[in-house]
Amino acid sequence: MPSYSLRIVLVEDHPFQLMATQCLLRSFGFDQLTPVENAEQAIRVMSQSEHPFDLMLCDQCLPDLPGLELVEIASRRRFITSAILLSGLPTSELVNLTIQAAQRSLPLLGYLSKPLNKDELERLVRSTFNPLL
Repeated sequence: MPSYSLRIVLVEDHPFQLMATQCLLRSFGFDQLTPVENAEQAIRVMSQSEHPFDLMLCDQCLPDLPGLELVEIASRRRFITSAILLSGLPTSELVNLTIQAAQRSLPLLGYLSKPLNKDELERLVRSTFNPLL
């Protein structure tokens, strides 16, 4: 399995989801993962990084801040280059969040519904470094 240099910050408040998503990403060859459990930790970790993260995978329903708001903060502060929302919300709400992200010019690649689909996760993450996928 090839290894990729994509730097990913993974923001997920449910320990099982956090672990499962890390395992999936590692199985695709992504091993530069920084897992955090809430927005506060994410902001702290990202602000201490010398370089922006290539991708933030972020739960929309975090206990301390909605995921889209965290994407906006991270984007405006140049902590990330792109983001993907993860959520168990209905598809219509996720589509609405995608529209809001576009209206705010946020670097949102899309969303993934929970439980995560392995193929969709891999496709979206790989599109970060190869937009033709």
